[in-house]
Amino acid sequence: MRVMAQVAMVMNLDKCIGCHTCSVTCKQTWTNREGTEYVWFNNVETKPGIGYPKRYEDQERWRGGWVLDRRGRLKLRGGGRVRRLLSLFANPDLPALEDYYEPVTYDYDTLLTAPAGEHTPVIRPKSALTGQDTAITWGANWEDDLGGAPEHAPGDPNLAAMTEKVRFEYERTFMFHLPRICEHCLNPACVSACPSGAMYKREEDGIVLVDQDRCRGWRMCVSACPYKKVYLNHVTGKAEKCTFCFPRIEAGQPTVCAETCVGRLRYIGIVLYDADAVTAAASVPDPTDLLDAQRGLFLDPHDPAVASAALEAGIPADWLDAARRSPVHRLISTYRIALPLHPEYRTVPMVWYIPPLSPVLDAVSGRDGDASDPDDVFHAIRDLRIPLEYLASLFTAGDTEVVAGVLMKLAAMRGYMRARTLDGTVAEDLLAATGMTGEDMEAMYRLLAIAKYDERYVIPAAHREQAAALDAQGTGCSLDVEGGPGMGGDDFHVLPVDGRIRLPLHVADAKEARR
Repeated sequence: MRVMAQVAMVMNLDKCIGCHTCSVTCKQTWTNREGTEYVWFNNVETKPGIGYPKRYEDQERWRGGWVLDRRGRLKLRGGGRVRRLLSLFANPDLPALEDYYEPVTYDYDTLLTAPAGEHTPVIRPKSALTGQDTAITWGANWEDDLGGAPEHAPGDPNLAAMTEKVRFEYERTFMFHLPRICEHCLNPACVSACPSGAMYKREEDGIVLVDQDRCRGWRMCVSACPYKKVYLNHVTGKAEKCTFCFPRIEAGQPTVCAETCVGRLRYIGIVLYDADAVTAAASVPDPTDLLDAQRGLFLDPHDPAVASAALEAGIPADWLDAARRSPVHRLISTYRIALPLHPEYRTVPMVWYIPPLSPVLDAVSGRDGDASDPDDVFHAIRDLRIPLEYLASLFTAGDTEVVAGVLMKLAAMRGYMRARTLDGTVAEDLLAATGMTGEDMEAMYRLLAIAKYDERYVIPAAHREQAAALDAQGTGCSLDVEGGPGMGGDDFHVLPVDGRIRLPLHVADAKEARR
């Protein structure tokens, strides 16, 4: 067992209102520069919908993530080294501009200097790439107002196998918002696909970054990422991606998207995992077993044996304490209500989601049922507007029973708290159906509904003995660094480990580093 720490995030989709505050603040912090006009490290998609870039979930088209070969070993869906070499200069699996959108600007001087007149002056959108007049036909949040409308929703790859079940009549229309950032995977396909070794996963916290000095703009990382969260800066010609706001994380602060989230739906914390078991977990033959395999990677920080191994592996004591208090660990491993996005991609993503729950208590009442009766609640969940099959295609590789179990826990929590608040009774049947105690149910409710700032974000500060070197490193996230904020390459030394994953080490520590 080789214990390592990973900064992870959980998002409660029940609380996302689609305000896009997270997208805007991320954009203003990280991608407000020339060359990144179309880049959204954080975007909020409406589901059902084809997403951004268009149909990014269709891996038969884009060939992202991992698959198993005939011997049951992991291989990149995009092919081996020979195929990638042959595709260096003509990559057929790379999204084109029309799959994103043509970034636009406006001739604001014309608007500001227009003479007074009867009509309000207008200005035409101009391409930020060519400077010529253009038409706006698509965008990162284009489907936001469509809300699952039949014009675009059938193009959602997740609906391909359930078109007969899902109805888009007015009374059955459903939608929810899905915020997305880089998954900072434990088995990142982008890292393995990079020919120049510019993509690497940090040893201390698992954040995946791009070394701009090494990047040669081959764009294999863009193709290999099944979530399409790696972008090409068309000015620098190099790859950029979500940095998980690592300068803030190192200071013990949450990411910008989490800090500014209006719905307070994001949770950030440390999880401990067995690095030696990652490959085996990602290689499980049955895709529906990947969720349990990935959960099995996470270690219990309260276990004395795990704690001892963590300290021996060099994980600081304050990080171990943070792992014990981690809301992410509780939501994933203790309450088991958080699920990964598309585990079938086999990248072992580390941004998890609590699936949205329709107004189940209203549905129970509409059936003349009892909200404290587990049978009535369960049957109502089966008939909710958001089909279980659709949620399962997103979060469990098609296993509807797992999704139903998560929604049952969430519905039971609502029913339990409702009964306790209205008349002070304890819904014992709901507790028995979920296998939870009253204390567990109330603790889960507090974390999901009314958790305070320091309960949602349990982030230990960076822990390096070379404090002076770390202070010097802080200058690397300046907004005016060539290639973008946080993309400066001089602050890191990249050390190859096992020929595949690249772990960064500060220059001052490189000579003393252990392989």
